[in-house]
Amino acid sequence: MTTTTTHGIAVVTGAAGGMGAVIARKLHTDGRRVLLADIDGGAVDALASELSADGSTARGLELDVSHKAGFEDGLAVCQETWGTPTILVNNAAVTQAADLMTLAEDDFTSVLNTNVNSIFFGCQVFGAAMADKGFGRIVNMASLAGQNGGTATGGHYAASKGAILTTTKVFARELASRGVTVNAVSPGPHDLPWCAGRSRPTSSKASSRASRWVGSAARRSSRTRSRCWPPTTPSSSPAPAGTSTADCTSADVLPLPLSLHKEKRT
Repeated sequence: MTTTTTHGIAVVTGAAGGMGAVIARKLHTDGRRVLLADIDGGAVDALASELSADGSTARGLELDVSHKAGFEDGLAVCQETWGTPTILVNNAAVTQAADLMTLAEDDFTSVLNTNVNSIFFGCQVFGAAMADKGFGRIVNMASLAGQNGGTATGGHYAASKGAILTTTKVFARELASRGVTVNAVSPGPHDLPWCAGRSRPTSSKASSRASRWVGSAARRSSRTRSRCWPPTTPSSSPAPAGTSTADCTSADVLPLPLSLHKEKRT
């Protein structure tokens, strides 16, 4: 059992595919040990094996982000394997496109519980462990839908992402004095395989809008990169030209139109 604490241990939720898999790959490529968490345990095990055949630098973990116990179990596994993580990417989320005015209560509650619980308890459980060590970087995946009130991916999804922005500020205030920053990134449309299979709204207007998000609009926005990725650490390389430490102030919300994997660093 290895219990060393370094600045190179990351946990990514929703890492089985889509943006989560891209983020996990990036963090691993940059030399961090990565715990890939997802409710689809088989899928994250497969990706972890691809990244690290012997499991020394990447490991999969089945994790249900809608319950606090899942995060407590995940933290225990990470600490027993490598040590206390210093990076948490709260990426996991669920949605189902639906008409705003006929959205069922059960569907609304399910999406809100999963998406907001995952951020709140991820920050609470991992943030406390990071604070005990005096260092941590938490990145919560919000959405432009939460900032702008977009409904192409469902009103319940937009509402949950708005709640994530507030939750980010709450934990940023709580943890900043103990060396842990908490930030939110708000992706817009992104052209990833995961998006192609998502359900579309029933109205022709909403359907047209959603299809544009997945296709051409995503490609047009791919030139914009996050100024603040990957999360900074004491041992990280110098920031790219044109950035400063102010770019990653705790509780910042960074609009990120597309893919993290297209970032070029100088």
